[in-house]
Amino acid sequence: MTLPAAAPDLAFSDDQSAAWDAIGEALSRAGVDLEAGGVTPRAEGRDTVLAVIGKAGSGKTLLLARLAGALKEAGVDVISAEWEGRRRRDRRTLAILAPTNKAASVLRGRGVPATTIHRILYTPVYDPEYEKIAAWLAGEGDRPETEALSDVALDRAKAFYDQHASIPGALAAAGLRGSDFITGWKRREEPLDIGLVDEASMLDARALDDLREIFPTLLLFGDPAQLAPVKGAGEGEARMVFEGLPETRKLILHRVHRQAGDNPILDLAHALADPDLTFDTFERMVEDAAAGDSRVELAARVDSDLMARSPVLVWRNATRVRLIAAFRAAYGAPADALLAGEPLICDGIELPLKHRKKRLDLEARGLIKGAQVVYLGPGRNPGFARLYVIGAEDPRLSVAAIIRIESPGEEEPVIPTAARMGASFLHGAAVTIHKAQGSQWPSVQVFAPDLYAAARAGRVEAGQPLWKRLAYVAITRAEERLIWVRRYALARPRAPLGTGDLTVERAPALALGAPEEGE
Repeated sequence: MTLPAAAPDLAFSDDQSAAWDAIGEALSRAGVDLEAGGVTPRAEGRDTVLAVIGKAGSGKTLLLARLAGALKEAGVDVISAEWEGRRRRDRRTLAILAPTNKAASVLRGRGVPATTIHRILYTPVYDPEYEKIAAWLAGEGDRPETEALSDVALDRAKAFYDQHASIPGALAAAGLRGSDFITGWKRREEPLDIGLVDEASMLDARALDDLREIFPTLLLFGDPAQLAPVKGAGEGEARMVFEGLPETRKLILHRVHRQAGDNPILDLAHALADPDLTFDTFERMVEDAAAGDSRVELAARVDSDLMARSPVLVWRNATRVRLIAAFRAAYGAPADALLAGEPLICDGIELPLKHRKKRLDLEARGLIKGAQVVYLGPGRNPGFARLYVIGAEDPRLSVAAIIRIESPGEEEPVIPTAARMGASFLHGAAVTIHKAQGSQWPSVQVFAPDLYAAARAGRVEAGQPLWKRLAYVAITRAEERLIWVRRYALARPRAPLGTGDLTVERAPALALGAPEEGE
């Protein structure tokens, strides 16, 4: 994938230029010259953490993309989480990271080759025979003579790699499964070099510690107006990791760029900073925006068709459960089975320690907590499900699944797919605003009655009314269209559920899962 050019297509604002200069100075001390181009071996003991902080529209992503392009032009290698090739003493490396697959896919859609933090923390171990093939595909070795693949298969793998630059994808195109060439996963032991982390407001202290062990130079890009990571009981007040940095390490972007200034969605988001703004006044602002711009809509009902791919965003868990039940009833879904096309959210991997390799396999394929998934149908074996992982580079897989569907007023959920162990899922037609952080969709429905309830509750988080933080996060999930839903009602579907809208996978699916006994 080609990185964005460092030469500016859009002029930097003064605060972006100041941030660029500060980052350039830090990188220069680390042996990377952005201005003249060129690198020197990394000096030991020069660890740096900087945070680029700004609200939506302030140009964080533009700065990240330009920085990635400039680092590549200076001679820093952009590493892939799937295969790294030979290590050299003088090699300088860059990894561009996001907390979730969805957040990483948003960056990739803008031309920035991002991967998830998990895929950097854990690396694949290749079978030695396939290691030679991977080295050849990456241009680090001669074409191998191997019995593992025929000449025709090697040609097919090379053609795929030249187009997509993916080692697993190329080997899959040659007819292999992941288990054929990846023998396991290991936690990274050796440090890397420079890390750029988007959506850093989602990180907790443990994730930051893990990243600091790996990256001597770490740049965090985050939005201070979002919701802090949810903390458990007794852990103290939730806070964002960059709040604990010295002020000299925070590079703040204040200005909203002209190209974002005429966006009514961002205008609404920034209006929430007014300390005197009430919920009623804000809702009138939404009405005015909807009257003058098609990118903002008022709706009396939730759109059930849109819920199939873009969950309606709510505050209260009880609202989430009720909306999911209404969604399934509208599509005629049976209580004890799923329809192809129903959305799911990964709730974690339920495997004992002896199946650690399988856990890492699944997480590497995108099944980390919070991942969006579409149900495609039952697998070949009992308890298995065929799934499409939204935002994953190879999205289709079959996995041992535990799928829970909650119902209003019921303590125990219905479990239509019940493997003894495997990936756990909840229904994804509606999600809490907390879980939506890091994701964006072209069109987003925000359930206003829940925000009104939050306003009535009078709760405050980090010195700001909670309803304002919830509204800010929910509104900024919308890329093109914001739908403000004002009533507890659901519109009937216009078409049956299906899977025909899902992108065809780049390569044959890899079958991964926790095996049943005797399989």
